[in-house]
Amino acid sequence: MLPASLPILIPILPELFMALSSMFLLMVGAFSSPKKSFNLVANLGYIVVIITIILLINLIDNNAKIFGSAFITDNFAVYMKVLILLSVLAIMLISRDYLVLHGIEKFEFSVLFLLSSLGMMMMISANDLLALYLGIELQSLALYVFAAFHRDSSRSAEAGLKYFILGALSSGLMLYGMSLVYGFSGSTSYESLSLVLNNLNPQGISPGLVIGLVFILAGLAFKISAVPFHMWTPDVYEGAPTPITAFFSVAPKIAAMGLLIRLMAGPFGSLGSQWQQIIIFISIASMVLGAFAAINQKNIKRLMAYSSIGHVGYALIGLAVAGIASSSTMSLAENGILSILVYMGIYVFTNIGTFSCILLMKRNGRMVEEISDLAGLSKTNPGLAVILSIFMFSMAGIPPLAGFMGKLYVFQIAIEAELFVLALIGVLTSVVSAFYYIRIIKIIYFDDSSEPLDTGIAMEIKSVLIVTGAFVLFFIFYSNPLITAAEQAASSLFMK
Repeated sequence: MLPASLPILIPILPELFMALSSMFLLMVGAFSSPKKSFNLVANLGYIVVIITIILLINLIDNNAKIFGSAFITDNFAVYMKVLILLSVLAIMLISRDYLVLHGIEKFEFSVLFLLSSLGMMMMISANDLLALYLGIELQSLALYVFAAFHRDSSRSAEAGLKYFILGALSSGLMLYGMSLVYGFSGSTSYESLSLVLNNLNPQGISPGLVIGLVFILAGLAFKISAVPFHMWTPDVYEGAPTPITAFFSVAPKIAAMGLLIRLMAGPFGSLGSQWQQIIIFISIASMVLGAFAAINQKNIKRLMAYSSIGHVGYALIGLAVAGIASSSTMSLAENGILSILVYMGIYVFTNIGTFSCILLMKRNGRMVEEISDLAGLSKTNPGLAVILSIFMFSMAGIPPLAGFMGKLYVFQIAIEAELFVLALIGVLTSVVSAFYYIRIIKIIYFDDSSEPLDTGIAMEIKSVLIVTGAFVLFFIFYSNPLITAAEQAASSLFMK
């Protein structure tokens, strides 16, 4: 009996491996000596993430549904999960030096990374509202602990408490929205929801169903820090340990964006005219706030918080296109999703590279976070000054760097879908945001510092900087692998 049932588990093998490995590493850490447990569990954690990526790559073109269609594996899921795990691997590598410096090198750090990654993977592969909620809560519980991980720091404790309270509120909103959707449709399965909603005529759509959808969107907007549910982001980014801020800015956003895409393109695709206006509003509000609120920031982590809000706004342009196209041309909807996937792929590398540079902002062995602390960096550490400038130019969307290509994809598809106002606001806010990115470069090269930053660079951070810097710099020449993978991922969403 057992061997015959084993093939059914192949689609969920990466998640099974991650779950079992997390439990194993928890026991390894608990039964190892305190001095050895951190390094041992961290090194094993790297191996677990790499093996999970390999298992995922082997699932390409292996579309399957298991557990009563509550769990789905397709190229879209593989693409998003690999992005998440690559970011997790990079952040685990760059965080070691920081944790040792602050005396918080606990083995639980790596285990929490694996458990939150498991939750994110479940979110992306969820094909049922209940499976979706389980994935979100597994991810969220780990993130609450992460935000307050530096328990001797009042800022970290405050960040953890704020994130926990607002996170619980957003989860409650989402759960209430799901209950309304279930009440008015009679199912939590994506497939059943899709059938029910496709058979409704536009006049027959219940207001309660639309309200449920709005609540779900509100909960997910919190997870991706989109306006007006962004209020937690600057405080949590500033207060949390810097590697955790890097993690918050990348992995949970990819997972929530993947979940949002699957929900809107799948079961709620036929309600495109209802949710598309909401997405357009959230996108515009996020781009505008992200551009203008960052201008006066003095703390670089707060600046990156507003920057991430703006980038979410740009990515949501693609989803707005998918909404307007859901009832017309399927190819336009697919291209809208493709533009998000390419944008998020580029965003991962640029953001991790930037936070790797922020982790090197040390003076006399202590972390500093003020933008003014970068003054004179070009004289004391010219290599770091160059690579940080590359990341800033990329985020500003300066050609021919990767960030420019990402924005070009998104704006092109918006124009193709005749969302001219959205594209125009995107271009204008991109110009405004270029001011504060280029201001950082001006401080690096033209301001003088009375006390320079430390010059040592850990090998792990140096490796991540080389990889991310090369990606951003040479993406225009070697963009095919990412774009091809994104195309396969987007098309798998629309395969019936």
